Amino acid sequence: MLGHWLDLTLAEPAQAPSPAGQEGRLPFGRYRIHGPGTLELIPAASRSQARACVLSVGIHGNETAPIELLGELLSRLEAGLVRLGAPVLVLIGNIPAVRAGQRFIATNLNRLFRRDLAEDGEEPERARQLMAAVDAFYGRHPSLEPLHYDMHTAIRSSRYPRFAVEPFAATTIDAAHWRWLAAAGIQAVLHQHRPSWTFSHYSKHYHGAQSFTLELGKVAPFGDNDLATLRPMRALLEALIEGREPAGADLSRMAFFRVEHELMRNAEDFSLCFADDTPNFTEFAPGTCLARDAEAGDFVVGEHPLAVVFPNAEVEIGARAALLVAPAPAPS
Repeated sequence: MLGHWLDLTLAEPAQAPSPAGQEGRLPFGRYRIHGPGTLELIPAASRSQARACVLSVGIHGNETAPIELLGELLSRLEAGLVRLGAPVLVLIGNIPAVRAGQRFIATNLNRLFRRDLAEDGEEPERARQLMAAVDAFYGRHPSLEPLHYDMHTAIRSSRYPRFAVEPFAATTIDAAHWRWLAAAGIQAVLHQHRPSWTFSHYSKHYHGAQSFTLELGKVAPFGDNDLATLRPMRALLEALIEGREPAGADLSRMAFFRVEHELMRNAEDFSLCFADDTPNFTEFAPGTCLARDAEAGDFVVGEHPLAVVFPNAEVEIGARAALLVAPAPAPS
């Protein structure tokens, strides 16, 4: 069943699996479908190092590599190659956008994860469903450490193709998690400087989870992803699914950055002052003009160089058009 659940979920609605209540057996456990794109893996017995793991993909519909990686994991689990030893909630975020092969349908789902959300529409309603699923899952496993990996791919190329974004929240990230990410092939870490209402921020802010947004390469259509580069990440995810301690590596493998400024689009007349294909983490020298906005004016780099991450001049008015970051020390 698991080998087909992903394909059925992303097929036309008439072919999708039962929206809720469907259950079945797995080697070393069972599964339960709670709703569209919402699958819980329930071990027969949790191992001593098990965590309550949320693995989410498809929050942006055109980011396919994590979905294919998830498909590999589910197939290996069903075949008995991975032994289920921890409770896992698998979430496919924006199902209509995945079917359409586009980033979103009406608005960016990954800016809607807050409990006081008042907006109406398809993406806001999906955000509410996903938040409720996370709340219920962590509520069923109060004695286990909560963990959330929200897996993405970036719109553009990058000096560091695989990097993690640490959401801003009061919860401290345990040192072991940085070592796991280093061993899993993550090349850089970006520390957020304020709440951003992403899905990973939701779990960290409201549930104290060890939570990250993971960028696992560049956007590509289904079938065009090089999953070989994600084998170390698959090894990390399999360790978590099995409820055992993942492999670790020295933090010197990763570069660390902290957000210094957000470029916001305030006006219709807005532009970024560099090429559309500028890679993430490209650095700009002091005095460089990075953005022009008819309302906010020009943004010019100050005394210290800044690198750009997630630049996108086509965002909605009032949304973030880029992060500007500077190097930071590795966590002690």
